[in-house]
Amino acid sequence: MPMYRTIGAVVVLLLMLIAGTFTAVKLSTDYLLDNDATSTARNWARYVTENVKDLEEIAAGERPSAASMVFFRLAQNVGEVFRYEIFNRYGYSQFVSDRGKISPVDVSEYNTEAARSIATGQPIVNAKKGEGLEWPPFFAQAYVPVIVDQHSIAIVAAYVDQTAQRNQFYKTFLITAASLCALTGAAFGIPAFAWYRRTKEKQQVDRRVRFLAHHDVLTGLSNRARLVDKLGQALTELPARGCGLALHFIDLDRFKEVNDTFGHDGGDFLLKTIAERLRAVTRPGDVIARIGGDEFIALQTAIKSKDEADEFAHRLTSALTMPMQFNGQAIVPTMSVGVALAPADGDTSERLLKSADLALYRCKTDGRNCIRFFQPEMDAELLARIEIEKTIRKAVLHDGFELHYQPTFEIASRRLIGFEALIRLPAEDGTLIPPAVFIPVAEDIRLIDQIGAWVLREACRTAATWPPHLTVAVNLSPAQFKAGSVSAIVADALEQAGLAPHRLELEITESLLLGESESIMAQLRTLKKMGVAVVMDDFGTGNSSLSYLWRFPFDKIKIDRSFMLAFGESGHDAETVVKTIIALGRELHMHVTVEGVETSGQATFLDQVNADMVQGFYFGRPVPACDVGADILADFQRATAKDTFPLEAEAILRLIK
Repeated sequence: MPMYRTIGAVVVLLLMLIAGTFTAVKLSTDYLLDNDATSTARNWARYVTENVKDLEEIAAGERPSAASMVFFRLAQNVGEVFRYEIFNRYGYSQFVSDRGKISPVDVSEYNTEAARSIATGQPIVNAKKGEGLEWPPFFAQAYVPVIVDQHSIAIVAAYVDQTAQRNQFYKTFLITAASLCALTGAAFGIPAFAWYRRTKEKQQVDRRVRFLAHHDVLTGLSNRARLVDKLGQALTELPARGCGLALHFIDLDRFKEVNDTFGHDGGDFLLKTIAERLRAVTRPGDVIARIGGDEFIALQTAIKSKDEADEFAHRLTSALTMPMQFNGQAIVPTMSVGVALAPADGDTSERLLKSADLALYRCKTDGRNCIRFFQPEMDAELLARIEIEKTIRKAVLHDGFELHYQPTFEIASRRLIGFEALIRLPAEDGTLIPPAVFIPVAEDIRLIDQIGAWVLREACRTAATWPPHLTVAVNLSPAQFKAGSVSAIVADALEQAGLAPHRLELEITESLLLGESESIMAQLRTLKKMGVAVVMDDFGTGNSSLSYLWRFPFDKIKIDRSFMLAFGESGHDAETVVKTIIALGRELHMHVTVEGVETSGQATFLDQVNADMVQGFYFGRPVPACDVGADILADFQRATAKDTFPLEAEAILRLIK
């Protein structure tokens, strides 16, 4: 009997110990869970107050800003936070963001907890058990006052789902309680729990590795490998579906300028925002990917016609080019979009991507910020472009360019006063590639500054062999000015050639002055101080040439050849415009040269209106340097016959020899 009583007492004591252990565990669990829940909710509420800059306006009933709406949309993706509310300073609700909607409330309701937080100026935080299907089993809510200048302007409430956290707490402490009751169970349970944790971590790592293998790290979009897989699958299914695909190749225009202006954080912000906007504008069945630094792909599935693709492309550009705010500054991106249709433009992933890339290249050659569809002739254009690029690079490395020189005459005396150096690029077959073809390509591949420096050196070297009264004119490109070293290049070319500065004329176009005009003007003033002449070329073809004539003392104005092309045509007032420009130049003490003179009638007209200089096929075509001597000798002979042109005969003879 005593033994049974002892056993009974031991059993009762053991049961009391177990009950006490579990009671202590439950109390500890509830205490820690409440602390964790209230701390988490308070932190999330404060996070909103720090990141939503227009809380006061929202609390006053206004709609959130675009940046705030983006924040709330991103907050929807946070798994544990399922609801935000914003109250005014009187405790009435004004705005709600939850899994169902993000918008101002339809009917403002009074909340006692929010009002009490306003009254005390302190956060009110508590944990609750959810009732009904709309609430989690266990959640925390925090009401945090937003105080500005010691006045509460709004209340931010955050609701955090703590169900998983509570379950984790209970699970952990139950294991701990069991280990206190049974050492054997603890000895087995602890390694088992550690194995479980390691397994979970390994699974998470494996999932992350699999995700990164097929997705872009920065934006979370599909990467090139996953895009190619999805595209190949979609192309395979086309015959069965009886519809088509459209591949939209999207490139951000001048993305480097965004990085230079706003830093790499700004560039990353732009890329992530573009990714979010792509998600918003595409359908669930479409595929979006980032395949390069600033290159995105949108695969539009199940389309019936080209019009559908065109409408979608315009919808894309409208959404992606909306301004976005970064650190208080506006970023206004522009896009170039190349579109290829399947199966018409390609029935494999590689061919369709290449077709869209070719269409995108056409966007860039057309000035960017546009949409272009693939056309079959683009393949041939690409091959021609590649061949021109190869020829240009070879010419840069091996001095493969040539300079031809077109004479310039004084109209009144018909005497030769100089030449304009014109660059030529020989092709493999010996023909000359027109400058209008290779110059834009050289600018695209950023070799135009090197080519321009070579032209300066070669033109000065050649001009140094001419009689000292003859000048040489050289065209300068905007790229040479952007480098900021034009004056140094010019000075070096003059020194190497031994050419007097006043014999060099530097021609610029109005497009150079439309950008950073103050910087350009400063460089032009430096050139003027060196003694070289500065000429505005192609005058009359731009929009604001006159605004620069009084800001900078150009030595000469060259009237564009288009006026001579229109000379004598009915319905054109080319003659009147030319006379006006000549009179304007005379009033501004600037010489005027007229380009494109090809007939005797044009020459007679320009003589009558007192033009200064002329240039064109009527007076002489561009010729290689080796033929310049013949033009100079012919002019010398004419001048000698008239006895009005005292040239240095010895210099002429040296040149001919």
